[in-house]
Amino acid sequence: MTQDYNFDQLASRFQTKVYGGLKGRIRIAVLERDLNEFFPEIVAPAPKVSLNILDAGGGFGPFSILLAEKGHRVTICDLSEKMLEKARELFLAQGVDRNLSICHGPVQKLDRKLDGQFDLVLCHGVLGWIKEPAPFICRIMDLMAENGILSLSFYNLNGMIFKNLLRTNYKKILKKAYTGYPGSLTPCWPRTADQVTQWLDAHPFEILCQSGIRVFHDYILDPLDRERDPENQVQMELEFSRQPPFRDLGRYLHILGRKRI
Repeated sequence: MTQDYNFDQLASRFQTKVYGGLKGRIRIAVLERDLNEFFPEIVAPAPKVSLNILDAGGGFGPFSILLAEKGHRVTICDLSEKMLEKARELFLAQGVDRNLSICHGPVQKLDRKLDGQFDLVLCHGVLGWIKEPAPFICRIMDLMAENGILSLSFYNLNGMIFKNLLRTNYKKILKKAYTGYPGSLTPCWPRTADQVTQWLDAHPFEILCQSGIRVFHDYILDPLDRERDPENQVQMELEFSRQPPFRDLGRYLHILGRKRI
């Protein structure tokens, strides 16, 4: 693939498969826990200040809508018109469309007038679909306000390798074919934590915490077992999500950090 991925053809499937069910519940739980610990003012039930939030590559806004419901102002930027249509419908249905702005197009081409305007940038599951991640991260840093927070999650290459090893899919590993099949929801360019922290280290940026997302859920081979006892499964995911080696095998990794002055 030679360019960043557009989800127009996979919008409905993405909404169901990625954020629907227990997978989506675990993802939201980890993201909320991390933000609540290090940036509680934005997830408080009644925040004192309305903040500016950019959901970069945010699709239909499954996480940012939770923040719009608290009164914060959300801008969703995405390549997919169909995803943005779903975002409008979702925010309208929840009665928070007044808190939503839409930008259709790549984050890299957002108006320079927006530089330094966002107190929080969400970038969830996007890096694996971006061909040139370093310039993308540079643009995100420009958009963040001083002391702004970045919530960055990405598809973990090591988790992908581990899952294929467990399924004895050795050909994929031997060929280093670390991409999804055409039309699949597996990202084109999985990343490692070392790669991403290296790109972040090129900027005045302080990492506050790192967590794994779905550190064991996806490795449960029996589909029935995978859906058994969801309450305890979410609890166990949260308990082990920051503990090596479990953290480092998460299907996604979450880095939460602050832009330094």
